[in-house]
Amino acid sequence: GREIKKQTTDQVTDEILRLGDGAQGEATKAILMAPVVAGRKGEFTKLFADLQKEGFSRVRIDGEIVKMTGEPITLNKKIKHFIDVVVDRVTLKESATSRIAEGVELACKLASGRVLVQVLGPDGAPLGEAGGTSSGATGGLGEGEHLFSLALACPEHGHSMDELQPRDFSFNAPYGACPDCLGIGSRDEVDASLVVPDPSLTLNEGVIAPFKSGNYYPQVLRAVAEHVGTDADTPWEDMPKKAQKAIMNGLGNEKVRVDYRTVDGRDTYWYIEWEGVLAAVKRRYTEAQSDAQREKLAAYFATVPCETCGGKRLKPEILAVTVDGKSIHDVTEMSAAESLAFFEGLRFTGQAAVIALPIVKEIRERLRFLVDVGLDYLTLERATATLSGGEAQRIRLATQIGAGLMGVLYILDEPSIGLHQRDNERLIATLERLRDLGNTVVVVEHDEDTIRAADFVVDMGPGAGEHGGHVIAAG
Repeated sequence: GREIKKQTTDQVTDEILRLGDGAQGEATKAILMAPVVAGRKGEFTKLFADLQKEGFSRVRIDGEIVKMTGEPITLNKKIKHFIDVVVDRVTLKESATSRIAEGVELACKLASGRVLVQVLGPDGAPLGEAGGTSSGATGGLGEGEHLFSLALACPEHGHSMDELQPRDFSFNAPYGACPDCLGIGSRDEVDASLVVPDPSLTLNEGVIAPFKSGNYYPQVLRAVAEHVGTDADTPWEDMPKKAQKAIMNGLGNEKVRVDYRTVDGRDTYWYIEWEGVLAAVKRRYTEAQSDAQREKLAAYFATVPCETCGGKRLKPEILAVTVDGKSIHDVTEMSAAESLAFFEGLRFTGQAAVIALPIVKEIRERLRFLVDVGLDYLTLERATATLSGGEAQRIRLATQIGAGLMGVLYILDEPSIGLHQRDNERLIATLERLRDLGNTVVVVEHDEDTIRAADFVVDMGPGAGEHGGHVIAAG
């Protein structure tokens, strides 16, 4: 794919100037245009009138540059057109930098942040007219043509994105959630293995489980089988793969003749476009009028990862946003320790450093808190419901340390549960750090190391449960 990024007028101007670097002899010339219409039907009479009022005299319509003075331009409103406003004709040299920048700004104003540059040949004619294709005629970039964008958009294909916001990176918000699975990461789809549970059977024997009975579908399936060169008496497992695919996935717009006998014995025929077993089951489930029918068809569905997002729960365009080659999903798949190493290894320069460094600093600190409380092995995408009580408590502990609150009373119930003995020292150091911030930390604990590290110990007993409840010692 092509990288989508915002550019400034100066950056675009510099790139346009570089288009003339390879020229020999005389300086390269180019036409700056604003692509205002891309593949839309209409006559665009008002557009031409408005452009003339603004002082423009030429437009490129479907690849041909025409003057707007004189006779009114008449277009066929039933076909799609490509219209580019000719903004300026420039020479690609340093002395023309200001003029090129002005042309870029004007073109971007007309075309929602886009500017089209047509590099001219030595004879002054567009390169596309010497055998190349023209974007003005086909919608694609022709020879010598270059498209630039000031917006967060692909200049070539026009795909644009809104200004990125933090909410876009959450699958719990509609702004970032995959539109097909709604941020769940999975979908219920018809499962071919459930539709064909016994591949040793034939179509006549009912190998297609949801359609093994009834009058309509068995006859349709026989017709499809004959159409693709097999028959209804061949075991499914012996059928050519091409025939299996046609039966399961359909034949597109291809017509299939179905010789059909009605329930009262009348013979007839018609032609159908076979949609495929999988699509038919899904459609019938969607259109089912009764719960009983829907429940019967539900037996052929299985939960599978969403095809659109690959189970990653976010919109594809959000997953395409990367930092050092990693998307937000790639980072959440890492453990806390791996993620900390990733963020500690990031390097930024220029404007990116000004924006990113304060944010990265916060991320590093919070990840370091998780590592310090012995949770370095947890992946960041881990579901809360799968955490043990001790893990959940230590996450809350790390959160409180990150908040930097003072004058708070914390009561922790056995935070060392599930923690390896080697990590005890890090947990104790974390508790001491919370105390040193100016807080009071009360820990209910049986671990000897934690008890020895306490500033004040209250020993409850003498026994457990109903046999305790008395202060045995304090100090």
